[in-house]
Amino acid sequence: MIIKAEQKNTRQTSRKVRLVADVVKKMSVADAIKHLAVIDRKASLLVLKVLRQAVANAMNNFHLAISDLEIDNIIVNDGPALKRWRAVSRGRAHTILKRTCHVRVDLRTKKESKPTEVKKTEVVAEAPVVKEAKPKTAKKAQDAIKLDRSKNQAAKLQGSGKGQANKLIQSQKKGSK
Repeated sequence: MIIKAEQKNTRQTSRKVRLVADVVKKMSVADAIKHLAVIDRKASLLVLKVLRQAVANAMNNFHLAISDLEIDNIIVNDGPALKRWRAVSRGRAHTILKRTCHVRVDLRTKKESKPTEVKKTEVVAEAPVVKEAKPKTAKKAQDAIKLDRSKNQAAKLQGSGKGQANKLIQSQKKGSK
């Protein structure tokens, strides 16, 4: 069975995203999540989010465990380009292409695993509980997701730190007088 997740029209070039996607293509799902949480590129967050979305689709829609999944393919295609221009000397203009991309992650189930079947009477009584074969793998994947969240927060703080950098530069200018 193949489970798909796709992110369209992302404001990153497909070439830069492909560099990250090619690194984790042949890994297991848990290893890929761990590696993506550590890679220091903007594209790693995008691929990680799409991979987590595909895992969530498998768990919620088909009641599969992470240990039953493997990465089938990660496809990064070009999306539409936003066309802008910049004024230059002599009344001319240079074109700027702000490129986008589409990322698609395909997961497949391992050959020996079978999805658990849910009867209608069970759904009314209780929600099905999915047990994972390897709790250590799940714990490592959760730790990688926590690391991903802290990485996002650090990136936001860096973006808001522009005012801090300007204050530092001004204080250095005052000291040089």
